[in-house]
Amino acid sequence: MSTKKKDHTEKKAETFKITGNWTKQATELKEKYSQLTDADLKFEAGKENELLGRVETKLNKKREEVINIINKCNTSKS
Repeated sequence: MSTKKKDHTEKKAETFKITGNWTKQATELKEKYSQLTDADLKFEAGKENELLGRVETKLNKKREEVINIINKCNTSKS
């Protein structure tokens, strides 16, 4: 059973993609969270999990919380 839950979590993390204008989103995140740096928010296609990991560490938040924060930035700038 624990394997099934782990696979689901990994799949959810793998399917997260940055959408919209990342430069604008990163700027908004830095304004809201002054501890984030350009290096923390550096985005490379295919390396979304690395970006999430850096932001999780800096904000001391869980992956789901970080994804929600990023998604809110995306929708607020649309």
